[in-house]
Amino acid sequence: MTQAAKILYTGKTHTTGGRDGAARSSDSRLDIKLSPPGTSGTGTNPEQLFAAGWSACFLGAMGVVASQLKVALPADRAVDAEVDLVLNEGAYSLQARLNVSLPGIDADVARSIVDAAHETCPYSKATRGNIDVVINLV
Repeated sequence: MTQAAKILYTGKTHTTGGRDGAARSSDSRLDIKLSPPGTSGTGTNPEQLFAAGWSACFLGAMGVVASQLKVALPADRAVDAEVDLVLNEGAYSLQARLNVSLPGIDADVARSIVDAAHETCPYSKATRGNIDVVINLV
C-alpha cells in the first residue's frame, strides 16, 4: 500500500471449522453457520457470501459511475451474482457471472455503466485476471 492510501474500513471475522463451521464478525453483526455448497446443511457457504459482497459492491460502483455520467439509476436496479466452485483436473477454482438489471436505461448507456463499474469495483479488481467473469445485462 502506498503512503497516500487511506484505509476506509477493515472487515474482521473469526472463522472456525471451515466449510462445516461458523463465522462471526468482530462487531457481531455477522454471525453465521457455514455448510458445504450443495449440502442440506443449515448454513451458507463462502461462494454465497462472496456473491453477496460482490453484487453489493458492484451496485455501489454503478451508482458512482452513473453519478459521474449524470444518469439516474432506476430504484429497482439489481445484480444477481453467481459464483461457481469449479473442479478442473483436480484443482479447485472459482468463476462468476454478474447478471445486471437496469430497467429503463438505454442498452448502450447501461453497458457503459456496467463496463466502467467493473473497472472500478474493488471486488472486480480483486478477481481480474484470477477467475473467469462474465457480465450480462438482463
